[in-house]
Amino acid sequence: MKKISLFHLLVLLSTSILAQQKTYDITSFGAKGDSLTNNAPFIQKAIDEASASGGGRVLIPAGRFMTSVIQLKSGVELYVSANAQLLGSTKRSDYGKEKASALIVADNQHHISITGTGTIDGRGREVVADVDRMLKAGTLQDPQWQTVNPWGQKRSAEFNRPHLLTFNKCDHVAIKGILLKDAACWVETYHECTNLTIDSIRVQSTAYYNNDGIDVDNCKNVKITRCTVNADDDGICLKSNNDAAICENVEISDCVIRSSASALKFGTASHGGFKNVMVKNLKIYDTYRSAIALESVDGGTLENINIENVKATNTGNGIFIRLGHRKKEAPIGKVRNIRIANVQVEVPAGKPDKGYEMEGPVMNYPHNVFPASVTGLPDNPVENILLENISISYEGGGSKQVAHFGLDSLSKVPENAGDYPEFSMFGELPCWGLYMRHARGIILKNVKLQYKKEDFRPAMVVEDVQQLVVEGLQVPSGQSAPVIVLKNVPTPALSAMKLPYDNSKAVMEVK
Repeated sequence: MKKISLFHLLVLLSTSILAQQKTYDITSFGAKGDSLTNNAPFIQKAIDEASASGGGRVLIPAGRFMTSVIQLKSGVELYVSANAQLLGSTKRSDYGKEKASALIVADNQHHISITGTGTIDGRGREVVADVDRMLKAGTLQDPQWQTVNPWGQKRSAEFNRPHLLTFNKCDHVAIKGILLKDAACWVETYHECTNLTIDSIRVQSTAYYNNDGIDVDNCKNVKITRCTVNADDDGICLKSNNDAAICENVEISDCVIRSSASALKFGTASHGGFKNVMVKNLKIYDTYRSAIALESVDGGTLENINIENVKATNTGNGIFIRLGHRKKEAPIGKVRNIRIANVQVEVPAGKPDKGYEMEGPVMNYPHNVFPASVTGLPDNPVENILLENISISYEGGGSKQVAHFGLDSLSKVPENAGDYPEFSMFGELPCWGLYMRHARGIILKNVKLQYKKEDFRPAMVVEDVQQLVVEGLQVPSGQSAPVIVLKNVPTPALSAMKLPYDNSKAVMEVK
């Protein structure tokens, strides 16, 4: 008799269990796909019965099924079939009186999934219009409404606008295939979930502000693969909102991202931190802020990060690494052990997301093109950063008439320790390619910086950086010395640079 391995036995058992799962068609419970009926009671009844029976598939068939808040429960697969649209209610009152609930919520559930090739549409424009109507009528309260934010915009508070999905402390979560569309706030948020898989989903959400595409908050064992994201706010964003937890063991690969904020971002919320993250094979385009933004400003530790094979076209900034101190009551965090390799970025002079529905804010001061940056704080450096096989092409055209920062004034670049972290946070910078300050253990290996139009600034400024190694730096389009400016940098290994200058002229040390 042929022996069956334990692995194959488990596969057979799981296949058998899946085959026995029952399908619960929501129309059998009274749901109507007429886009008018609130189907929440019918969908919820189907979910409740499926979960109580040990699990099953709740089917959203073809049609336009409107719903208010529903709760996904253990063992249930919500299957949104082709030509099916699950439409969020456009009435703000359907999401709760105080803080707005997400359209689909799950709390402390396990083995849950949303699959299929259909659409979940939050109809965020209509929801926001109803929020504004209620605020004007005084039937909804919002202390933030009508207040101008730091970006010169007025908007209702995030707590008054529903997300599409919010899953909290759930285990074995799978989101596959579906189209998530037009939330009134964040599209999907996973708080402290474990064993989370997000595969081949499409996010098309530019209805209003704060439309993060995928938010993963202090989750462990995460895979995000083959997703396409077009979002008003950050595209794929790891967050850490709890200083007693951490975002850990995350893999992100083979995704396409467009954002009117940053494409791949760790933070801004960074209380606990981020550890053991692998990112590879990203295509990024028309992104307002950074292609890659790694930030710890709330006391968390950001470490053991590996990012490779990224191609970004028409984005406002290539790489932004920042250790800050926004959360004053917490100790300063750590940013260390980061490898970024095989990255190509094209940075224009204009606004990369111009013409999109909800553009990033226009800066209120004249400036030249901003460089990539790696910055810590005095006595709190970022540590062990490897930038390898990096090519960043800038539009160039820097002009002293637009803005000028003299090389004798490097100490006047503000620290802005508590400011919101983004690539323009220091204002005009004294270089066009790469700015590094307060760091230790920096390796630049085969880094290429170039511009299309001449810039009067040096390519690179390095200040207060210990243990700097430069191998194969290329600045082929630089025409004016110095190419590199060093301040408080002990004996860097610059002998392997490839520059069209004598190094004695290309490198300047300032006091």
